[in-house]
Amino acid sequence: MPSLRVLIPALFALALCAAPPSASAQNFSDAQKSDIEAIIKNYLVSHPEVLEEAMGELSKRQAAEESRKHEASVTENAKAIFNSPRGVVLGNKDGDVTFVEFFDYNCGFCKRAMADMLDLMKTDPKLKVVLKEFPVLSPGSVEAAQVAIALRMQDPDGKKYLEFHQKLLGGRGPADKAHAMAAAKDAGADMARLEKDLTSPEVKATIAENFKLAEAMGMNGTPSYVIGKEVVVGAIGLDGLKEKIDLARCGKTSCG
Repeated sequence: MPSLRVLIPALFALALCAAPPSASAQNFSDAQKSDIEAIIKNYLVSHPEVLEEAMGELSKRQAAEESRKHEASVTENAKAIFNSPRGVVLGNKDGDVTFVEFFDYNCGFCKRAMADMLDLMKTDPKLKVVLKEFPVLSPGSVEAAQVAIALRMQDPDGKKYLEFHQKLLGGRGPADKAHAMAAAKDAGADMARLEKDLTSPEVKATIAENFKLAEAMGMNGTPSYVIGKEVVVGAIGLDGLKEKIDLARCGKTSCG
């Protein structure tokens, strides 16, 4: 919460706005300004609940403004978010709601969120899932994402990718090229083609596209989601994700 030192000048300005038209900061002497500031400060100290109420209202307005910005960004970038050929599409490719996840293979929260995604795919036959690599945590994360993208290039139906995804994200130790290559081999990848595709411009272009989208939507961590027109930053758990999906589907937190 802002300190009184920050709030008093703002309240002083508000007081001037409410004063008669003839009143302005220039009309008050330094002594009068000090007296007004003292009155405001004493009032706030005596009624601290006013600060809580004001900050609560400010937080609500900021959240609403952030939501408007997110929605505008999603609308502006909808094609790349939901239908880019550089995303991995799972679940129902013709689903009525698209669930987009930005993730990092070294993100602990993403490991737990993977179980939520798999549960949603299993229980919601109308859900389209799009995975986007967003390697923000380490050089190893970038290496793992590069291997993942190269695998996606030889796996149009996403079956090998999903197996790779579960092995690497659910495995022990930090994700890097060595761990990612081992997971790709276990998933049945064509390793000779994979090595070749790692140097493809498509790998770099995919990561650049995902970073550009994340920046446009104010995503600063993983996992982050786009569900319908809403941007969700952070792991919110299975129930929270289901509510967001239902909001996108029927405008309520439960479509039951």
